[in-house]
Amino acid sequence: MRSTLQIILAISMASFGAILILTAFFVPPMGKIDASVLTAFGEMLTFSGTVLGIDYKYKQR
Repeated sequence: MRSTLQIILAISMASFGAILILTAFFVPPMGKIDASVLTAFGEMLTFSGTVLGIDYKYKQR
């Protein structure tokens, strides 16, 4: 149950990060991705990857 919750959390965070990137294309200035959006996306992907990676590593032991 808990690993399922972690995977759902990781997927939802990565999806939200992708939505931030796509939203940056439609708000002024169009086509320019602001540094804050890239930072937020990177942090979300890092966190979700960490959650999945730690969970996977300890399940394999």
